[in-house]
Amino acid sequence: MHLLTLVLRGTALLVGFTLSLNSIWAQMPEGPGREETQRMCSSCHELARSLSLRQDRDGWKTTMNKMVSLGADSTDAEFTAVLEYLSSHYPAAAMPPLHINTARAIEFESRLTLRRSQSALIIDYRTKHGGFKSIDDLKKVPGIDPAKIDAKKDILAL
Repeated sequence: MHLLTLVLRGTALLVGFTLSLNSIWAQMPEGPGREETQRMCSSCHELARSLSLRQDRDGWKTTMNKMVSLGADSTDAEFTAVLEYLSSHYPAAAMPPLHINTARAIEFESRLTLRRSQSALIIDYRTKHGGFKSIDDLKKVPGIDPAKIDAKKDILAL
């Protein structure tokens, strides 16, 4: 009887996951690259997690390059289709400002197109020195290219 209970619970979880994935899939806007995006992004992690980032084209490109370095495998045409789909349907413009005194490392990484190690430097600096008093203070973090901050200053807030 115990084995039957485990099998039924496992089946219920699988059905729930499938319904959840289908729900996310149904919410994705129609367009070229939709199928490629669903296939590539859900092969390693939750599709909703991938789509929640909302980045500009450079941000999506950086994220996709990171996925390639971690083993994502598709053709150049598929990567291009996914980049175009994500850039047009999940743009950074829809995002609220990045509050530099409360942002998490993943937010710095994705929104400022920084490497993970650079995002960690910002968090460490903020923890040791207290909150930033200005956007220019962010440029004082050792190891951070001030040009990257200048390029994205319109999305930054205190």
